[in-house]
Amino acid sequence: MALLKNSLLLQGRVRHAAAAASFTARRGAATSTEEYQRRNYAENASEYNTVMGSLVAQRRQGNIGFRPYLLRDAYDDMMLDGVQPVRDTFHTLIVGTMKGSRLQDALYFRDQMKEMGLQPDVNIYNFLISTCGKCKNSDAAIMVVSDMSAAGLGLNKFCYAGLITAFKNKTPTTEETMAKILHFVEQSKGWQYVERVSKDSAENIMMNVSEEELYNLPTAEYVNRRGGFVLKQFTVYHAAIHACAELGSKETLEALLDMFNKDNRDGSTYDAFMAMQAMRCYLRCGDIDSAVKMFEEYTSSRFPAAELYVTLAEGAMIGHTPRGMQVAQETIVIFFSIGVSVLLYSLAGFKILKFYISIIFQEKMVSRNFFLNPRMGTDLLLAAAGERTGGYTTANYVWDLLQSRNITPSLPAVEAYHKGLKERQIPSDDPRLLHVTRVLDNLNLRFGPRRNIQ
Repeated sequence: MALLKNSLLLQGRVRHAAAAASFTARRGAATSTEEYQRRNYAENASEYNTVMGSLVAQRRQGNIGFRPYLLRDAYDDMMLDGVQPVRDTFHTLIVGTMKGSRLQDALYFRDQMKEMGLQPDVNIYNFLISTCGKCKNSDAAIMVVSDMSAAGLGLNKFCYAGLITAFKNKTPTTEETMAKILHFVEQSKGWQYVERVSKDSAENIMMNVSEEELYNLPTAEYVNRRGGFVLKQFTVYHAAIHACAELGSKETLEALLDMFNKDNRDGSTYDAFMAMQAMRCYLRCGDIDSAVKMFEEYTSSRFPAAELYVTLAEGAMIGHTPRGMQVAQETIVIFFSIGVSVLLYSLAGFKILKFYISIIFQEKMVSRNFFLNPRMGTDLLLAAAGERTGGYTTANYVWDLLQSRNITPSLPAVEAYHKGLKERQIPSDDPRLLHVTRVLDNLNLRFGPRRNIQ
């Protein structure tokens, strides 16, 4: 891998420029065979495919890692070497441009593919549409779909999800945006699954990468980083309901939920991701009661994922209203506490049935070691720390939960909590304030003080 990076980073462009200048001579007297062999990193299609696959598989670490512009350099070198690309070459290149959000390069590789007599397949179009979505270019996405239809290829669920994402990312948002999303969901009901190319190497470029990440689906982070479970037949609904949450369109969400219920009269219901995004949408629109109702309906028949609790608690704190802060605190206590005394405190105002259901949930959480983790705790503390009035009860409670589990939240979360404490009239020698100050000082020593803190 080090040899690959050195070859491409240090020699790629120099080699490309030198080769272009002497292309007609095809490495004549100016370039000896030995020199060419020394600086060459691939000699045939298989070796070039390996190089490009390695480039795409790289992940960014700090300022080092995946550099999507190198794919174009590697392709140019391949052309200058007189090596003929194959279908797998273009699959790899377009996956890489999708990953790097380089739409012009993606369209360039598509055009190159056509010039060489290789008709793009359904996967290629999926990648192109996803790239359009990442680049917030809905017009290009529609153009790609038209091109796809002209080629006689049917759209599958990934194409529709990509189109929805493209319109979701388009700015500014208009009434047409939400109408298009509903249209794509309705249109997707008639899609016929198109068998993917067997042994499609483009889908195996990044080892251990899920289908969700490969196709840039909104469920990718939930599935990969948070270990969530989704029903893949609802891919289009995942994209559409996520778009409603991001854009804060309650009307479109409720139209989608009605559509979903009509489509699934057999008893199929929302999965965790759909419930979570619907809750996010309601909470962003200030409709806490509808979010609580969605939560209760989902949890009435199954054990909920941790993310649902965090989504409800974090979203309820938007605006830091008295009602929202109450819901947030009750939710946090129910999910993260173990002691019965804390449960009794958290269930104030709840029905007796809720008490027994919560005890059952607590037993399951204990058995599965299902507690607060650093990421969830940081998100909750950041949300709670923004409360400007009141007794700071929720923020203090989240902080105490984190401390009881020896979890140190991120620097921004500690800064926000420390600022909130100092804004309240508490003595400078208060034990809580002193402890938070020490934690903040330690984090600043490790990571450096942040600037422009309001």
